[in-house]
This record gives sequence, C-alpha cells and structure tokens, in this order.
Amino acid sequence: MSARIVSIGTAVPPTCVPQDRAREIFAGQPGVDRLTQRLIHAAFDASAIERRHTVLGEFGDEFSPREVIPPGRPRFADDEGRMLQPTTGPRNDLYTAVAPDLYARAARAALTDASLDASAITHVVTVSCTGFFAPGPDYRLVRDLGLDPSVERYHLGFIGCAAAMPGLRLAARIAAAQPDAVVLVVCVELCTLHIRPSPDPQQIVAASVFADGGAAAIVTADPDVGRPGGLELERFATTLTSEGEKDMVWTIGDHGFEMILSAEVPRIIGREIRGAVDGFLAGDAPDAWAVHPGGRSVLDRVESGLDLDPAMLETSRGVLRDFGNMSSATVLFILRRLLLDDAVADGARVAGLAFGPGLTVEAALLTKRAPGGPDAAERDAVAAGATRA
Repeated sequence: MSARIVSIGTAVPPTCVPQDRAREIFAGQPGVDRLTQRLIHAAFDASAIERRHTVLGEFGDEFSPREVIPPGRPRFADDEGRMLQPTTGPRNDLYTAVAPDLYARAARAALTDASLDASAITHVVTVSCTGFFAPGPDYRLVRDLGLDPSVERYHLGFIGCAAAMPGLRLAARIAAAQPDAVVLVVCVELCTLHIRPSPDPQQIVAASVFADGGAAAIVTADPDVGRPGGLELERFATTLTSEGEKDMVWTIGDHGFEMILSAEVPRIIGREIRGAVDGFLAGDAPDAWAVHPGGRSVLDRVESGLDLDPAMLETSRGVLRDFGNMSSATVLFILRRLLLDDAVADGARVAGLAFGPGLTVEAALLTKRAPGGPDAAERDAVAAGATRA
C-alpha cells in the first residue's frame, strides 16, 4: 500500500496586508528616490498578488504600533510608519515566540480534517528556513499537541521554498519502512520577519512576493488510519539545474536573512524545466499540477516551458494571488485546494513541483483517491471476505 496524504491543514497570521498597501509602505519610505519608487511599483504591480499575511501587525490596515506590539517585541516600524531595521537576533527571537502557534494551528487543522486524535501520530517532521531555535518546533509540537514523548522527530532546515517535497518524501520513506506509522509534516515560514527597505532590485522583488503561513500534512500507509481517500505519494525526484547556484541564495545577514532572487531564476527554470520534468514523468500525463509559485514569472516560465494549458496552473496562481509566496508551505496550500476540489476526479494524477536554492527542482507524482473510490471499494470487499471467513 502506497503512503498517502490523508489531509492537509493550513494556518496564517491574522494580519492581512493588501498588495497595494504593501507597495505604498515600501514606496513611501524616507529617502526612496524616483528610480527606486518606479522599481517598487513595477515589482509589486506585476506580482499577481492581491493580499498577503504577516506576523508584523504594525503593517495592517490600521497602523497603531502601541496597540499591536507586545512589550519586548522588536518594532519593524516607528509611529510614523517608517520601517526600522532590527538586527537578526531580535528577528529570530520573534520567530521563536510566534512560529510555534502557527505550527500547532496547522497541525490541529490537519488532524481535525483527517478525523484523527493527536495520539495517533508516531513521527513528526518540521520544515522551515526563516528561523531557528532549540528545543525546536518539532519539540514544541510534541508539547503543544500532547503527543507521546516517544514520538520520533526530524527537522529539515534552511532548504528553502522546495522543502515541503523532501518533507513529504521523508514521510513516505518512513511509512514504507513502518506501515503503521502516522507522520505529521508541518511547514511554517515567517518570511516577512526578514523584510527591510532597500534600493536593491533583488530585495525589492523579494519584498513584493514573500509572506507568512503554515501548512501540515498527515501521511500514512495504513488504510485504516483517518478518513479514506487522499493523495497517494507515488514517486519523487530531485534535479540540480546546470546553473543558478548564485541566482537563488538564502544567507544570514546582520539585519535578517538575505534572499538573492535574481531575474535569471525564471529564465533558468524556463530553459531547464522540460528536461527535469520529462525524465521524472517518464511518459505519464498529469491531470493536474501543483507548482510552487515563486512568483508570477516563475509560473509563466513553467507554463510555457512545459506547453501547459493555462488552466493547469489556475490553482497555483490562485494561491499566489490570495497568499503570496510562503516559501515551503505554499505547495501544501496548493495541494490542499486540489484535494478538496471536486473537479479533480478520483484517480487524477497530480504533478508537484517546487524550486529551491541551487537551483534545485523537487518533484512529486501523486494520485488523488476520493473517499469511496476504487481503493475504498477494494478494502470493503477484502473486509467483507474476512468477515464471511
């Protein structure tokens, strides 16, 4: 029996920032010259994003730092709305303070959707590239969800936007080795912790797309765990492109983590995506696609490079529009929409793609199994035969 994603839960911070407001915040900073303003407007307006969520409440619609900032929390803007630049330590302290809530909320949503008690979880896999602390988020999930202290825990850190795929792959490997395993995979990224005003075009592009959010998946090979159906995890693949090592880079600076996202990234993906995907699919024709929306231009290049019908990327574009780029969590948001979409039929093949530093292409092939589908009927027949025997 293949491992399957039984359910996916998502969570976002309460502060939602419309893209036009985010644009005006950056364009209105003191000292921003006309050229930088034009770059900001061009990047934000071309993003195909309508809104994003952030843990930084001071950037919400009602700017009132005295009300939204708890004592001791670093400030990212002054009373006049001018952006501040906290050093990396305070930024990471805020990650430590607020990320566990998103981990727990996403996990609880996945457990509820799967009709599972937390006591069923045997393994925890956490994923993040936007903060560090120890004991880490894997430990906190055991405490916050009341899991058995003997639950096995793994953390995948600093892999970038592609990291959900290795997280699911690890869960599938665990399920293959231990058929009774029930693996909780949780990705949480607080990308906006690392924003700062800058005239650098690459920093402007990063500021125009990144957002905060968390997503969790329950993975098991046990057909009797949780509700029936889900997304069967068939196979995975990793490809390093021949170039791009310096075009998508995530490093730790003195004023936050620094993302280099050059204009070459979409072009590299457009040139190399066909070779990476054709070898992986080996002739299979997906019925649906879950492509990480690193940005609108990335989706455009994937669409043209693979000669996809534009409808194939509507779900990816919809998540980008509604949430922005939440790094590793984003592709799970897309898979959740496909899982819940009745237009994606039982037996539909779903191809997942995500892109990370390197430039790395992570791929997965999944099959949707609706409750009551062929596998459920087969299990019912086996159960009936066992009863008669």
